[in-house]
Amino acid sequence: MSEHASPNRLPVLALTALGVVYGDIGTSPLYALKEVFAGAHHAVPITHDHILGVLSLILWSLILVVSIKYVSFIMRAHNKGEGGVMALMALVLRGVHGKPYAPALMLAGLFGAALFYGDGAITPAISVLSAIEGLEIGTTAFKPYIVPLTVGVLAVLFSFQKYGTARIGVFFGPIVALWFLTLAALGIAGITRNPDVLAALSPTYAFAFFQHEPTMAFLGLGAIFLTLTGAEALYADMGHFGRKPVQMAWFGLVLPALVLNYFGQGALLLAEPTAIDNPFYRLAPDWALYPMVALATMATVIASQAVISGVYSITHQAMQLGYVPRVVVQHTSHSEAGQIYLPGVNWLLFLAVVALVVGFGSSTSLAAAYGIAVCGTMIITTVLAYIVMRHVWRWSLPAAGLVCGAFLIVDLAFFGANLSKIADGGWFPLALGAALFLLMTTWKRGKQILQARLEADAMPLESFIDSIGKGAVAIVPGSAVFLTPQPETVPHALLHSLKHYKSLHERMVILTVNTLDVPYVAPEQRVQVERINDQFYRLGVSYGFMDEPDLPAVLPLCAEQGLSLELMQTTFFMGRETLLPQRSSSMAYWREQLFVAMFRNASNAAAHFRLPPNRVVELGAQVML
Repeated sequence: MSEHASPNRLPVLALTALGVVYGDIGTSPLYALKEVFAGAHHAVPITHDHILGVLSLILWSLILVVSIKYVSFIMRAHNKGEGGVMALMALVLRGVHGKPYAPALMLAGLFGAALFYGDGAITPAISVLSAIEGLEIGTTAFKPYIVPLTVGVLAVLFSFQKYGTARIGVFFGPIVALWFLTLAALGIAGITRNPDVLAALSPTYAFAFFQHEPTMAFLGLGAIFLTLTGAEALYADMGHFGRKPVQMAWFGLVLPALVLNYFGQGALLLAEPTAIDNPFYRLAPDWALYPMVALATMATVIASQAVISGVYSITHQAMQLGYVPRVVVQHTSHSEAGQIYLPGVNWLLFLAVVALVVGFGSSTSLAAAYGIAVCGTMIITTVLAYIVMRHVWRWSLPAAGLVCGAFLIVDLAFFGANLSKIADGGWFPLALGAALFLLMTTWKRGKQILQARLEADAMPLESFIDSIGKGAVAIVPGSAVFLTPQPETVPHALLHSLKHYKSLHERMVILTVNTLDVPYVAPEQRVQVERINDQFYRLGVSYGFMDEPDLPAVLPLCAEQGLSLELMQTTFFMGRETLLPQRSSSMAYWREQLFVAMFRNASNAAAHFRLPPNRVVELGAQVML
């Protein structure tokens, strides 16, 4: 998406962005204030000063973290329009290429991406559960059915992923816009009944809270952080719409609606402290309870959809950049490249979400686990943004240090408060993130070791061509394409093919697919053809980490550079290695075993590159790690 969207399209894009970008942070009013004052973890006693202090902290946290840090600064650190920690990591690594600390920054970015999965599991669980818990306000008879109903809604949501969001996505924006307008209307109604709550607009109440009760205020930040949990999603999803529509939606509707609703809930608590059992639904008139539950359920489903799509996107980016094995990718839209469905990831995520809903049982219990993973990703984003400011934007050390230092102080304060949640469930997203980080680093390291083993036995391509000479090997009609990551050496599949078939094709193509650290590669830069002699060619095909690999689609582009390949007269040869771990390797034996298991279960390379099965020949080899 271009950064320079037409002014006439900005309102439309801003409306569309509501459904994708702001679903997560927009559903926080369902549970955030309740958790501050009635949560199972360091609840703040309900008093006049505490309510005003908490509301002031919420307001100024939204301004400092979301409005200033993310919307005004971090969203400028995009990689050709794409945001998110993976895109930011690629941008950083390009800026510090060759620096001794580049590997550490790469690992930090990977860990931030791994923590995102923790958010991806908890967001659907806590959002949908908190929406359906509104039924308890009408009658306690619904209580035994809250968890089953939540699991049912989630099952339907995950089952529909295979159809994509292209058809129903057009309704997301208007529904979420109605949600935010409703938040604002409920908030205004609450404030008019008790306008004294507007005193919390002054930051002096936040400072007074910390001054008089520092421990309580600090620990309360763990629950107050729930109002910010969608901030990282703003950055991750900006590539779909561009920076300006996302900014317009935030300042024009989302921020005012959130502030009004939180203040409306605060005004209600000032008058009726007993409403703390569910201040969001208590704010609505009695007649509106069930319509509000329906609207909240739709809003939370949309919020969950955005996070699920984000998990697909970050998995796809990680796969393209070589940090996770190939997984099956299904395209759900003919017009939108980003509309993808990953079946294996979808159902693993569904199992994790259901386990959270059943295991924790309520939004209050889940809130204890929520926040710490997102906060960790925010800290990593701040650190990487500092590197971008220094090495890409060329800011001075004092300027970059002052801005990012201020952001980091706020991030660390929230992170410190969230650390107290670890024993009450916060360990789950951290454990999930650590496990995924281990898998990603194991895969990357294993691929490096495997490539080194293959290169050690490889023969230079030019030497091979000279050795076969003219007439030494039988020539058969057609074209043969050999996929290899090393275009300077002879692919193992080529040596095996020659050994078994005692022949070569009249046109031999050594194909290397490269994934660059940019989101997209222009079609005119997609292929690079090098003619070695009348029979042998090198072909390089480049994709961005958001591109969808499709090798048959590049064949017409090859013809423009003198290499004519007809798909039905071309055979694609691919190597299929059987890995044998050994204890003397440079990687721990147990990690070798893990890598071998991942390698064995990776999806088929031919399917990944969209090659017709009847045009592919696989040749196996055993490789000692």
